[in-house]
Amino acid sequence: MKFKKLNISPTQSLQNAGFDWLLGENTLPYVTNEMVVVTEKEAENYYEAANELYEMFIEAAQYVVDNEKFAELGIPEELIELVKFSWENDKNWHLYGRFDLSGGLNGKPIKLIEFNADTATCIPETATVQWASLKANGLDESSQFNTLYESLVSQFRELKSQNAEFEPTLLISTMEGYPEDDTNMQLLGEAAEEAGFEVTFEHIENVEFSVEQGIYKQNIEDGSFTRYDFWFKLVPWEYIGWDEPELAEILTQIVQSKKAVVMNPAYTLLFQSKGLLKVLWELYPNHPLLLETDNKPLIHKSCVQKVLFGREGANIKILSAVGNTLETTEGEYFEQDVIYQEFTEFLQDEAGKYYQAGIFFAGEGAGLGFRCGGKIIDNKAQFCGHLIT
Repeated sequence: MKFKKLNISPTQSLQNAGFDWLLGENTLPYVTNEMVVVTEKEAENYYEAANELYEMFIEAAQYVVDNEKFAELGIPEELIELVKFSWENDKNWHLYGRFDLSGGLNGKPIKLIEFNADTATCIPETATVQWASLKANGLDESSQFNTLYESLVSQFRELKSQNAEFEPTLLISTMEGYPEDDTNMQLLGEAAEEAGFEVTFEHIENVEFSVEQGIYKQNIEDGSFTRYDFWFKLVPWEYIGWDEPELAEILTQIVQSKKAVVMNPAYTLLFQSKGLLKVLWELYPNHPLLLETDNKPLIHKSCVQKVLFGREGANIKILSAVGNTLETTEGEYFEQDVIYQEFTEFLQDEAGKYYQAGIFFAGEGAGLGFRCGGKIIDNKAQFCGHLIT
């Protein structure tokens, strides 16, 4: 791998460009002071891979819906009705997601690791931080595969156009106590405002849901209530299905009766479930972008054991060809069902750090960034930008 060392660090470039408010104190230290060098052809390959994979995910999800294979993907029973309704009535409700990929540089083939389709983060780092670093270091600002912000604006405009019967009022919610999530949603809100939405933020704990009225929040100043026709929640759908079954039922009725549009839609659970990786392999066996995946350990192959809805590298095991555990991470998802995906080595630098490419998809492939760390990329990983040469 080749790298470009930055004379002005990302911290300084954010301050110089006026973007320091985008990232909190907990986020800044993890942005590296160098960029991965990528050729134009390699960037194009990442873009094409994301587009092809999304089409494959659509086909695989359709197969699951047609054959009622929701249980195999671990879809909460309380959400199946809404998953099916949102799938059949989609009007560009899936705003964005992020593909995690191995390879792509130095002749190494691109392989799908997973798709963060529901609550993907790394938006500010990808859309803003790496661009600001180019600008601050006097590098060509167009020398990146990075149209993420513009693509999000375009997605919101399309969403507004396709859902003209709804007022363009958007409420964006995160769970309280997660400042990184709030930062990601600030940028999403800016994109929505540029597309013509009236945007408000409120933690989900303070949002009101009513089958009759829809989704709304109370205004502290005068005690009145404001209703919103669009709601984006950076809250995993599976959490709602498992922990808040009553809310799952209310949201099902709200969406079905057209009281509000909820994003990302419930059907992104199909994309989010790692059980779909097995379906993809069955539908596209030996596809060059895929790794063999099954619900039992692979025969005579090193593989990675993953829970269906794990996040941030939690509850993962790397197993040898004879079943010995080589690497493992702990986490809160240990009670979930698992799949086994063929092991592939991430890109590696001379210091021994591993790199995983993240490609955002927002209508099309929209932005490249890298996370680097150990053999298992977890929540301690750093973010590394890129430079096309």
